[in-house]
Amino acid sequence: MNEAPGMAVQTKTGLFDGTVFVAGHCTGAVIGSDVELSFWGGVNPATGEIIDRHHPLSGQTIAGRILAIPGGRGSCTGSAVILELILGGHAPKAMIVERADDIITLGVIIAEEIFGKSIPVVALSPADFRCVLAGGHARISGHRVALAPTAEQLPDLPDDAGEGAAADPDITLTPEDRATLEGAKGPAVAAAMRIILRMARLQGAAALMDVSRVHIDGCIYTGPGSLAFAQKLRDLGGRVAVPTTLNAISVDHRRWRSLNVDPAFGAAAAALADAYVDMGAEPTFTCAPYLLDGAPVLGEQIAWAESNAVVYANSVIGARTNKYPDFLDLCIALTGRAPLSGPHLEPQRRPQVLFDVSGIDGADDALYPLLGYCVGARAASEIPLVAGLAALKPGVDDLKAFGAAFATVSAAPMFHIAGVTPEADGHDPAGLPMIRIGVSELVQSWQELNAAGEERIDLVSLGNPHFSAREIERLAALTEGRRKHEAVSLIVTCGRAMHARAAATGAVARLEAFGVTFLTDTCWCMIEEPVIPRSARVIMTNSGKYVHYGPGLTGRKFRFGSLADCVEAACSGLAPAALPSWLGGPNGA
Repeated sequence: MNEAPGMAVQTKTGLFDGTVFVAGHCTGAVIGSDVELSFWGGVNPATGEIIDRHHPLSGQTIAGRILAIPGGRGSCTGSAVILELILGGHAPKAMIVERADDIITLGVIIAEEIFGKSIPVVALSPADFRCVLAGGHARISGHRVALAPTAEQLPDLPDDAGEGAAADPDITLTPEDRATLEGAKGPAVAAAMRIILRMARLQGAAALMDVSRVHIDGCIYTGPGSLAFAQKLRDLGGRVAVPTTLNAISVDHRRWRSLNVDPAFGAAAAALADAYVDMGAEPTFTCAPYLLDGAPVLGEQIAWAESNAVVYANSVIGARTNKYPDFLDLCIALTGRAPLSGPHLEPQRRPQVLFDVSGIDGADDALYPLLGYCVGARAASEIPLVAGLAALKPGVDDLKAFGAAFATVSAAPMFHIAGVTPEADGHDPAGLPMIRIGVSELVQSWQELNAAGEERIDLVSLGNPHFSAREIERLAALTEGRRKHEAVSLIVTCGRAMHARAAATGAVARLEAFGVTFLTDTCWCMIEEPVIPRSARVIMTNSGKYVHYGPGLTGRKFRFGSLADCVEAACSGLAPAALPSWLGGPNGA
């Protein structure tokens, strides 16, 4: 439970009516928090332990209990983790949420549709949800949720699992949609269409729409379930219907054997990537598809997964995509059809809260991931309009860093920055609730992300999201004429296309001479030992995304800083001992 220290907790008794997203029955002990949870990087799929070290429930297990959270946040891969939890026997007995959540629900729907296993998912009103957070035991049957201090005190509930389901809108289907549903394009596409329609009903969509392209995040290997899903649809004849790119995968596809990756893991991760390529997806293997040639344009309707890519596409480019969960991305790629809902629609792109961040002077590039982290945590599921950055003229790499950190701790699919992003100035901030973020709030987040307290650095990790060619060039300039500390590893992840572009300018060769190791195809949220040296205890990064997920994913301590700070740590073996000057450190205000 997420209660203030010393607060008395009184378990409630009651009977509540909710909305069913996935029907079922169960009884169990409640574990709950009023803080959203990212299942990817937040829950160990092999055990059910909550590994997000910034979450109030860190260290507890959800296996065999009823989990109550407002909704999900962060990575689109959360749906894959939920599938692994269900198939591996480490899932919660049920989930009680406060709002509809595509990522959470989709993982359960895939388990039910493809593998015949399921758990209930029910939404309660905010007031009723708050009662559940007090703990105790709950019994769920359909839309009814009973709560009591002990299991013995719970009332019997009628068997009405199908009642109270989310209202089915009258979804308009074209003749081709209906033919697809009936199997005209084969069993794989029919299964994909069934899943899309279930999600469309959850989202309240009245129709489906065409998309011009898809970016698939489900190619990340989370366990045998993710591989079984892709191979089953491939073996049923699945083939993508629109241009489809692939996200970073769990290994460097061309080099995992030479990197001494465990053969069982490496072979499974490579087989998963191969299954998607077999279905016609391009082996781009990057978590930053917006860096590729031929990126989407303003107003283009697309279907992208991967949280940072979704946020960047919506916010910085002005293309239109929902935050698509893993597995739904493939379903849309196979059909070329997506629910007409969410940020595909103009009203769902409007800002809901205003952030004033003016008055921050003299900052370096660490400002943008730090600020994205602050704004995302406070915005929660609401789309923010950020004011006060236009004079700083953030570049595309700054916006990439902001968006990745924002997407890590927020459930919102986009942000606006006044005077910077393409749709921001079309919205009137008058009447929006306002939140002020100044130096003191940034210092608080800086200290949270640098909680390791360690000065010695063993590994510098860069490229989460994948480095652009510009960032590789900048890193080369920062390391020019310097010597890397022999005890520190410095690893950069990037996409194949960006690596080739930087190699052509000589930047890759200069950095390799300095001691940088480049990895393509994979990204830091998937990298484990032995690529991370077993002896490494403290990792430094300039990524707001990785510094959040890293402690739980790796078991290491983390430090955060600017790109220049990371280079300094690579050369000295030590992290900066104080706040940067622009946050009030030495020589600061």
